[in-house]
Amino acid sequence: MPSHIASGLKYLAAIELKKHGFTQQMIANELEIDRSTVSHYLNGRNLSWHSIDVAKTITNLCPKDFLIMTHYLFKDEQKTRKIVSICKKKKYCGEIADSCIGCGLCVDLCLMKAVNLDSLKAHINSIYCCGCLLCEEGCPTNSIKILEVNNDREYERH
Repeated sequence: MPSHIASGLKYLAAIELKKHGFTQQMIANELEIDRSTVSHYLNGRNLSWHSIDVAKTITNLCPKDFLIMTHYLFKDEQKTRKIVSICKKKKYCGEIADSCIGCGLCVDLCLMKAVNLDSLKAHINSIYCCGCLLCEEGCPTNSIKILEVNNDREYERH
């Protein structure tokens, strides 16, 4: 059953990419699947609708649970990052306080690889941040705050 749910997540990602103007070949390349599978996804063939419903439920979980469930299903960090980046519902931005000691724990905790160290201070790439709060929760100096980006581009405490 987990492979069917993973296929449901790929289906949702394919639909999302199609909305953004991707061709079937571009979707296939992005999701690392063959073009005929993309065609089946987009035409609703050979799909378990129950698996798609479960996949939709997973994408609607809190960001942390969505990330962890997707990581469990794919067992591959790169595929997990790809699916979560495509299917995430909201945008996030990280603020790093001057109290950051550059220990790198946040870098190790981030499954999305959105955190890096530069000049002994953490930096968060908002393009990849999924709002899971793993870095914020694991920071020993409480230097990280993850903010949700609203549609009007204002920030809101998460």
